[in-house]
Amino acid sequence: MNTLSYKTQSANEASIKREWFVVDAANEKVGRLSTKIASVLRGKHKPTYTPHFDAGDYIIVLNADKIRFSGAKMDQKVYLTYSGYPGGQKSTKAKELMAKRPTAILENAVRGMLPKTKLGRAQMKKLFLYTGDEHPHGAQKPQPLNA
Repeated sequence: MNTLSYKTQSANEASIKREWFVVDAANEKVGRLSTKIASVLRGKHKPTYTPHFDAGDYIIVLNADKIRFSGAKMDQKVYLTYSGYPGGQKSTKAKELMAKRPTAILENAVRGMLPKTKLGRAQMKKLFLYTGDEHPHGAQKPQPLNA
């Protein structure tokens, strides 16, 4: 009897090839775009996806200041931060956060979809957010992300 044995291949640093993608966030909804970005950062779009290994690609997001929410979330959504001290909780509405730090909304959304471990922090370092149409990563030849 001929038995075939297939061994599951785990991704490793030698077998993985990282690519660069560019995304235009103008008039995109926060949740829809951030799920696509998080999936590519984790490497879930590749057949060699391994949950415990950082096999994801690099993402460049342009026009992060032109991202939008559906409904009245821009006026109603509240971001909370806590310093750890009594009375140290601060709340900021999405509209105020967009005025102060336009890239923070998309950054928070993507960070919440990644693992809360060393792996997630390493994956987050592969995300580059810019408010304009230009980026300094031309040498990497990023391709448009069509997801």
